[in-house]
Amino acid sequence: MTLSVAALCDRRLFLRRLGSAGAVALALAEGVGVLPEAAPRAQAAEFVSRRPSPKDRRFSSPAVEAEIARVSAQIADPELAWLFANCYPNTLDTTVEVGIVGGRADSFILTGDIPAMWLRDSSAQVWGYLHLARGDAALQRLYRGLIGRHARSVLIDAYANAFARDPNAARSPLWWVSSDMTAMRPGVAERKWEIDSLCHVVRLAYGYWRATGDTLPFDSEWHRAAQVIVATLRTEQRKDGTSPYRFQRSTPNPTDTLMLGGMGAPTRKVGLIHSMFRPSDDACVYPFLIPANLFAVQALRWLAELSGSVLHDATLAHDALALAGDVESALAQYGRIGEGANAVWAYEVDGFGNTAFMDDANAPSLSSLAYLGCVPRDDALFRRTEARCWSVANPYFFSQGGHTGIGGPHVGLGMIWPMSLMIRALSSDDPRVVAGAIAQLKTSHAGTGFMHEAFEAGNPTHYTRPWFAWANGLFGEMVIDLAARMPRVLAVPSPLRPG
Repeated sequence: MTLSVAALCDRRLFLRRLGSAGAVALALAEGVGVLPEAAPRAQAAEFVSRRPSPKDRRFSSPAVEAEIARVSAQIADPELAWLFANCYPNTLDTTVEVGIVGGRADSFILTGDIPAMWLRDSSAQVWGYLHLARGDAALQRLYRGLIGRHARSVLIDAYANAFARDPNAARSPLWWVSSDMTAMRPGVAERKWEIDSLCHVVRLAYGYWRATGDTLPFDSEWHRAAQVIVATLRTEQRKDGTSPYRFQRSTPNPTDTLMLGGMGAPTRKVGLIHSMFRPSDDACVYPFLIPANLFAVQALRWLAELSGSVLHDATLAHDALALAGDVESALAQYGRIGEGANAVWAYEVDGFGNTAFMDDANAPSLSSLAYLGCVPRDDALFRRTEARCWSVANPYFFSQGGHTGIGGPHVGLGMIWPMSLMIRALSSDDPRVVAGAIAQLKTSHAGTGFMHEAFEAGNPTHYTRPWFAWANGLFGEMVIDLAARMPRVLAVPSPLRPG
């Protein structure tokens, strides 16, 4: 199979074109799993651990090993228990690099098959271990190191979404950024401005503090990063119409670049925060990404609490709360479609009255608002919005061959992201919905024992990214949540078919 130079410069177009049997080896190297149509699912006799041997694991946590044993004992379905034991520790087993920087712990966490650290992914990858951190010194060192690494990354460039292992690296480790026209700084792997990158940094720091009471990570460096986060989010309201951020990429894929000289589509400056890219790393159509703005409101409130209680900076706490209130007011006025009992959250708006309704599996999404703590689980506006996301009103809702879920433009039409099914299970109180999500997830791994970025509806043997640690971690997080919240769902064998 021959690919043009232009296609090779666009990773996702490249991945979508890898489909022939002769491309299997190249596909696996680039993060795509391609199996024959008739590839059998794993059978009971094959439920052996897919984890690296203990000597080859990058990080070990006694608390995590104990948690695997505890939760696995509650799962009646052997395949589900096998998936959990493979997926839950995957981030620790395969993506963590720990060290010392300036006499303090440092943690660098790969996304999996891409040699860089995304602020969003790295935060989400370790979220499912937080409840174990208080009693595990090894996990505490990991979190302290990652919180510190996040702070140093934000101080390098608050607009970047991904960073290199070496903070002084002159070149990005990602070959597809070679044509990017933006202010790339040493240590930056990719510079797509996404609100949620900074929000996930705050979420992890706040979650760790609340889980452990440990204030050691919140030093002067983290304090400066917190100030930069608030200042950047306020700048990106662009109330004066300006921003220092520009981004363009020479690519055949329009979702990888920005119009109007790298500024993005025009907006009416109404107090919402501009996000040039979605958490999928795809460009926004309208720059006011509503789920990201809702996430920012909550993250700013978390940051205000940290600022007051840990940093003892009343000014920063006041600034964070004021910005949160400003954005919340703008969301109420400009972020919805419809009125009253018929209203739903928009996905994107421009402030001029133009709106887009859809959902994308990557969090923050409209479907993930309750999971992320942006809205109460029983919020009527959220539930109406979620129901619409899981319907044909969402152009990225796919249903075929017994599979039903949400994808996005990132890897093409008809591709369901397992993450959407996990978020639905984590957000639902209906055992039937949860059991249906589990049944679909069981059929999605194509015998590998791991979750993937996306799989083709009706044909899960065609999938992207066999090593995607965020999806694996979220799967483990989902199972642990269900063990506490809906143990009966795990105590009976799962349905044989997606429900």
